Amino acid sequence: MRVTFSANGKPVEADDVWEGESLLYVLRERVGLPGSKNACEQGECGSCTVYLDGVPVCACLVAAGQVQGREVRTVEGLAGPDGELGVVQQAFVDAGAVQCGFCTPGLLVQTDALLAADPQPSDTDIREALSGNLCRCTGYEKIMDAVRLASARTCARGAEK
Repeated sequence: MRVTFSANGKPVEADDVWEGESLLYVLRERVGLPGSKNACEQGECGSCTVYLDGVPVCACLVAAGQVQGREVRTVEGLAGPDGELGVVQQAFVDAGAVQCGFCTPGLLVQTDALLAADPQPSDTDIREALSGNLCRCTGYEKIMDAVRLASARTCARGAEK
């Protein structure tokens, strides 16, 4: 089947999609957006988190046919219009929260969603928001630092306007 949707604001068409294919497979293998990672294929790790119509979802659990006519935003879509890193992405780099990088795309999308809903989350709010994202490399402290830094930068940008 053919699936047509919007990915990061651009129209996308994927042909020869098998009805059982996941959105994650279509994004990585058919559309050329490899940022979201394939780790557990069960929605347990959060590495494949993307926005679907503005709501974070595990792309491995979404059947490709379900995205027909809808808007998908991946980790690649968090970058600025000229490809510069977004606030959340830069904060993760600056805080040293990126190690092997496998969990990072899902953490970035989930952090972006958290800060869109609450620009100044408490540590408890951060832990809760990221509880569905597993990282096997860190003790999570650098990730917490990155979210706090992104929050501070987001609030500073809001104050400048």
